[in-house]
Amino acid sequence: MILEQDMAAINAALAPLWPRLAGARIFMTGGTGFIGRWMLEALARSGVEAEVTLLSRDPLGFAARAPHLARRFRLVRGDVMHFTAPAADYTHVIHAATDASAALNAGDPRRMFDTIVQGTRNALDLANGCGDARFFFLSSGAVYGAQPHEVPHVGEDWRGGPDPCDPLSAYGEGKRAAEMLCAIYARQFGLDTVNARIFALLGPLLSLDIHFAAGNFIRDAMAGKTIRVTGSGEAVRSYLYAADLTVWLWTLLIAGRAGAVCNVGSEEAVSIAELARRTASLLGGPGVEILGKPDPGWNPGRYVPSTARIRAELGVTPTIGLDTAIRRTALSHGWKP
Repeated sequence: MILEQDMAAINAALAPLWPRLAGARIFMTGGTGFIGRWMLEALARSGVEAEVTLLSRDPLGFAARAPHLARRFRLVRGDVMHFTAPAADYTHVIHAATDASAALNAGDPRRMFDTIVQGTRNALDLANGCGDARFFFLSSGAVYGAQPHEVPHVGEDWRGGPDPCDPLSAYGEGKRAAEMLCAIYARQFGLDTVNARIFALLGPLLSLDIHFAAGNFIRDAMAGKTIRVTGSGEAVRSYLYAADLTVWLWTLLIAGRAGAVCNVGSEEAVSIAELARRTASLLGGPGVEILGKPDPGWNPGRYVPSTARIRAELGVTPTIGLDTAIRRTALSHGWKP
């Protein structure tokens, strides 16, 4: 099974670091989403005696989807906007909860912005009240706004940003404001904060029916359908495989320096049109059609990080390339070569 193979590779990579979490008391938001689920799946198999309290809007639904995780970790009902954490002296607070819905960003940008900012402040207040907790914020490459085409890989020192006059920037601006809150709590209260700016992803457990182009392409190719690219296909992306993502995130949480801000993503750039063609070729789809309509999203351009900082500081490296990531994602959803 693909997921179990990935988990074995993750635990081999993290074996030197897992013991440092022994006895940890972790409060986590967003653990039921794609990224959080991968982090929890890895921790559950690590053998580390760490307690995790997981905030969920639907604990019973998550328990039905992942009963092994519900047995291993403590679930409490709540929303990042309004929650009361069970009393505990948490050693780590992982704030991964954000609805990355393109429909919400377009249709209710105020809710998107408020959820990110107020949710982060609530999680920061919890961590700050614990006295000596590490706060791990899962941010986004969207904080950089539109990446110039002449900048092949955007680094953490890039000082661009989303357009503050465009409501489609609600997600990116919300993440920027949340990062500012992290910096304020670190400076004003001495809170130990670490920040991961995450870019596009692929891997098992990724839903193929939401707004991510790579997942939609895999879905259509598996169904024997022509892959249709709505826009021109000129937008450029990169995709980090979920097993590599998981190793990088746990490494950053466990071993990252206080105040670290690191890009987490792949440097293997590909245009959306080329991604569609490669997916069709790899999975046996009938072909690709480029419709050339205007792109309705916030970023019709480039979205590719530089990962030089995290590789240099923590020694992580990508192990799965794009073609393999596409195949393994498809295999996890039942594709038969």
